[in-house]
Amino acid sequence: MSLQQLDAFLAHARERPALAQRLREPLELPELLELAAAEGFAVLEDDVIAAQVREEQRLDATELQRRAGLDARRLRTFIPG
Repeated sequence: MSLQQLDAFLAHARERPALAQRLREPLELPELLELAAAEGFAVLEDDVIAAQVREEQRLDATELQRRAGLDARRLRTFIPG
């Protein structure tokens, strides 16, 4: 399972300060996948999405509502009028 590869890559990155710093910076998905591949990990876009879903499932209702509110505020800036 490649989600295990993503978890292993993130654990690997924690042990390497330069890589950990790079992951703290904003990255586009292709950049993240390239970094993982360069370090020898087979990570796919689906794995990143699965990891996001896994993290969201761990959140309580209050945090989910807070995040939904933030997303709604961002969307309002795109809606004219």
